[in-house]
Amino acid sequence: MIQNFIYQALPARVVFGSGTVSHVKAEAERLGGRRAIVLSTPGRGERLAEDIAGHLGSLGAGVCARAAMHTPVEVTESALAAVQETGADILVAVGGGSTIGLSKALALRSDLPQIVLPTTYAGSEMTPVLGETAEGRKTTQRNPKVLPETVIYDVELTLTLPASVSATSGMNAIAHAVEALYAEDGNPVVLLMAEDGIARMARALPRIAADPSDAEARTDALYGAFLCGSVLGVTTVALHHKLAHVLGGMFDLPHAETHTALLPHSMAYNAAAAPDAMERISRAIDAPDASRGIHDLAMSLGASMALRDLGMPEEGIDAAVDEALANPYGNPRPLDASGLRALLARAWKGEAPSAC
Repeated sequence: MIQNFIYQALPARVVFGSGTVSHVKAEAERLGGRRAIVLSTPGRGERLAEDIAGHLGSLGAGVCARAAMHTPVEVTESALAAVQETGADILVAVGGGSTIGLSKALALRSDLPQIVLPTTYAGSEMTPVLGETAEGRKTTQRNPKVLPETVIYDVELTLTLPASVSATSGMNAIAHAVEALYAEDGNPVVLLMAEDGIARMARALPRIAADPSDAEARTDALYGAFLCGSVLGVTTVALHHKLAHVLGGMFDLPHAETHTALLPHSMAYNAAAAPDAMERISRAIDAPDASRGIHDLAMSLGASMALRDLGMPEEGIDAAVDEALANPYGNPRPLDASGLRALLARAWKGEAPSAC
């Protein structure tokens, strides 16, 4: 029997398909844009941004290729000056979580509308969540001002995404859906979307690893990212995301890789307190044990499962535990220092997940 619930859909427009990058100028015009600045990371991201600027034609106001991991405040302030210098009245972001984070941070400060073209499976484009880093500490907030007005998913933009990045980016998306399954404010709609998102991503990632040019698998993964991002956008996160934010901010660890290494251990910590969620995950990935199945999936994709290999110092475990307990997120299982310490110790070593 379905219990009472509240579901608040977010007011975002989604254009999904192949070749949909051609819609960017029309979408900018629909939002009233006259001067669009294109945001990206440096290097390959900047070259892609130049291509997007070409699609914008006369609306293009320039490229700002300054996005950086964990959205440092100082980078945002520098980019904001560039936005003001160009007289841009709309933001167009092309890239992964770093670029989308920069776009959101700029939207928060300027109230400019956003069009986002994701090139990875992060899913943050579907959320009103912004994480920013200052002085080694990452903080997050939910604010409707940072939700992109339009998201253009173009499968063709993901075809050159390296298999290794696809793997960790996809595991990052799965993490969003996993926590949505036991979120305090979950509902039946979220449960359907989260389970389907996990299932699609789990099917697609091994195929992408085998053949990165597999357009059908890429389409499944991108749709899975949309689903996983959508449920993250309408629910609150728990222990897993708290730990990822703490480690990212304290030790400047790579975002998606950190999610990948942590996820099986966060799941094992919560497994006994969230049996229905674990059953749904097991069904989605076709594995008898949810946390071990997620661990084995990531291992099969060649992902690094040891936090020490990502740059986390072993002596940082206690400090991370203290930080996680100082301002905890809601979680199915109460947080305790010894359990978190054991969780992080296993993840630091890259061991298989175990209840702690």
